[in-house]
Amino acid sequence: MILMTQILHVIGGGMAGSEAAWQAANLGVRVVIHEMRPKVGTFAHQTGLLGEMVCSNSFRSDDDEQNAVGLLHWEMRQANGLIMQIADKHRLPAGGALAVDRNPFAQSVTDALMAHPNISVEYGEITELPEDGQWIIATGPLTSSALGQAIAAETGAEALAFFDAIAPIVYFDSIDMSQAWMQSRYDKGETEEERTAYLNCPMDRDQYEAFIDALMAADKTEFHEGETAGYFDGCLPIEVMAERGRETLRFGPMKPVGLTNPHQPDVKPHAVVQLRRDNKLGTLYNIVGFQTKMKYGAQAEVFKSIPGLENASFARLGGIHRNTFLNSPTLLDQQMRLRSKPSIRFAGQITGVEGYVESAAMGLLAGRLAASEILGAALDTPPANTATGALITHISGGAEAKTFQPMNVNFGLFPPVEGFKGGRRGRKDRYKAYTDRAKSAWHAWLKAEALDAA
Repeated sequence: MILMTQILHVIGGGMAGSEAAWQAANLGVRVVIHEMRPKVGTFAHQTGLLGEMVCSNSFRSDDDEQNAVGLLHWEMRQANGLIMQIADKHRLPAGGALAVDRNPFAQSVTDALMAHPNISVEYGEITELPEDGQWIIATGPLTSSALGQAIAAETGAEALAFFDAIAPIVYFDSIDMSQAWMQSRYDKGETEEERTAYLNCPMDRDQYEAFIDALMAADKTEFHEGETAGYFDGCLPIEVMAERGRETLRFGPMKPVGLTNPHQPDVKPHAVVQLRRDNKLGTLYNIVGFQTKMKYGAQAEVFKSIPGLENASFARLGGIHRNTFLNSPTLLDQQMRLRSKPSIRFAGQITGVEGYVESAAMGLLAGRLAASEILGAALDTPPANTATGALITHISGGAEAKTFQPMNVNFGLFPPVEGFKGGRRGRKDRYKAYTDRAKSAWHAWLKAEALDAA
């Protein structure tokens, strides 16, 4: 008979939970994934598939020499990461970014986990913190109310929360291509398909000013009593950005740089709205950076004022949902364990990382740490000069607990590299030094882990 402690239980089948289960199972540990969907749904999810993408379909930059996110991609690939394997399989043209066909992606994640001999899936909601066994809680930003309350009761502190906004998706055949054109910013990409991965809708000054006026005047979703709108800066609703200044959007998601309108090559647009392909067929495009809390009727009206989208049909309008995360620097140790209940680890967005890639990376690490503990082989966390190590160092004590907020991976989390100039001029060499150092350290960590397991 196998004891409960020899089985790893993972609550949540999103990016982090799926990756955690995959990593632990590949190390020889039996894993049970507990997923409440489709029995219990959420505002943002559409299916009961594991690894479903609920916001963007982009894993962001895939540049592993000059970008911290791309470096994280690289580290996960080196560690046999499931999420990156499946993402590469269902890749879509997106310039220098890694975007995927979301539904086939989730189906493939589900199929891979279901087919693994060491993994089983149980559907149903977990409403209490478990008292025995080894567990990873990877319930993400949409942790159920009951489990969230149980976590808050155990930690003695209220879970922090911000609101995460979802961008709308448009049917391609409803876009007026006599006004719009296909081009990646600065023509990024190695192939013609990559260099034309984005759809662009130009605005002149009057159109932009009218758009800002409409955006500011539109009906927005109201917050319930007691809720606060503490947005994560990397996912601000466009109307919140507009409230910070009329030019904010023009220097953010609507910046007109690196683009030439072939319909009017001699006219520089005042602003540009970009859309990115959302599925392999190219029938769906999401409006880049256009997360919103406008009401549905207002969204349709405001977005149809964009040149080229006057007759747009929407496959999905934007929305807003509560995003729950822990004050991890005070609650978790470096092994990602809850200090007050070390048999429970946390992984993914609930730990205070932001983004699909970061969530999956924390799942990868939690799965390996938990499996090693079960197998009786101690495993150190990766060094802080790797992308994965920089994230775990940040959330487990590197961040200031009093002001802790969700964080994307970035080179600001890495220990400095000596001998390189600061500022923009030295950035290329400095970033290459960061990634070279990280790759060497990551390989050494993986090698040490393999020796310990042996």
